[in-house]
Amino acid sequence: MIDAISCPSPNYDLRPGPADILLIHYTGMQTGAAAVARLCDPDARVSSHYTVDEDGTIYRHVAEEHRAWHAGVSYWAGATDINARAIGIEIVNPGHEFGYRPFPEMQIDAVIALSKDILSRHPIPPERVIGHSDVAPARKADPGELFPWKRLASEGIGLWSEARDLVLPGSFEAGLRVFGYGMEPEANATIEQATIAFQRHFRPSRIDGIADSECRAILAALLHALPHA
Repeated sequence: MIDAISCPSPNYDLRPGPADILLIHYTGMQTGAAAVARLCDPDARVSSHYTVDEDGTIYRHVAEEHRAWHAGVSYWAGATDINARAIGIEIVNPGHEFGYRPFPEMQIDAVIALSKDILSRHPIPPERVIGHSDVAPARKADPGELFPWKRLASEGIGLWSEARDLVLPGSFEAGLRVFGYGMEPEANATIEQATIAFQRHFRPSRIDGIADSECRAILAALLHALPHA
């Protein structure tokens, strides 16, 4: 396993099955120290498996075989207990509330190394390397539009597509549902909120909640990359 500082959290329970999602967050707190303290506070009742600080330091809070409490009310591809299925990585960043800023290079290098280490032990497919906003688009914006999903995909972590020549069959909403996004009535998110989450992840250059032709082409390419496509 990769080198990490042990900083155990009491906030976990038994995982009922294997992990098949890698879930990326930002901490959304003013300092990394405050975020780590909260993740280890029994009264907070939140945790993650790992935290990656801005200088690249990795903290290990919960063993991967246990269920950490990081996703909250969430949905992906028909599942609602995302904590049961996910390994969670918190990345230190103040977030949109406290001054969202680019992620330092050394931090992303550490995230990539940690993600590869996790994926070496768990058969998590690329389409299930996702962000908190993907599973909770009505509540969350993290890790946000500055997170370099494209770079991670170039390292074999997650999906990305530059293709713009495929045609999306059917509606954008139907395509989002096939990809995994949850919307009303199954999940508490509107089509606009799900579209914004999609744009934050896959088209961060413009986040407006409008499923334009570029978004449709990107979604078509992503769906084409799924194993069942």
